[in-house]
Amino acid sequence: MFRRGRFRAELEGLIANDQLSIHPYIAAELACGFLPDRKNTLHYLDGLNQVLLVRLADVRLMIEARGLASRGIGLTDAHLIASCLAVPGTHVWTIDGALGRVADLLGIRATIPGRPEIR
Repeated sequence: MFRRGRFRAELEGLIANDQLSIHPYIAAELACGFLPDRKNTLHYLDGLNQVLLVRLADVRLMIEARGLASRGIGLTDAHLIASCLAVPGTHVWTIDGALGRVADLLGIRATIPGRPEIR
């Protein structure tokens, strides 16, 4: 699945240890773009464990309670953050700047052992 990319080994390790989950909105966003071997990639993404899907009303409450307005994240990112906060021990693994900063702020950004933090 992951033939190249700078985090290939880490992703494969997470998958092998059943430690990788996906938010259904992230899978849908990926489906909106170009994917190599599209059919198989989408089938694979659909087979990953899914994080808890938080109700939209609760996402909006979280945005207000955590002061996340005007921090450069969108609805999909906010949903992802809410899902991670809803299940302790769930972390965000991202190279997106705004999402990474918010995940850092909330203490839910994943780190890769032996590598500097993703920025």
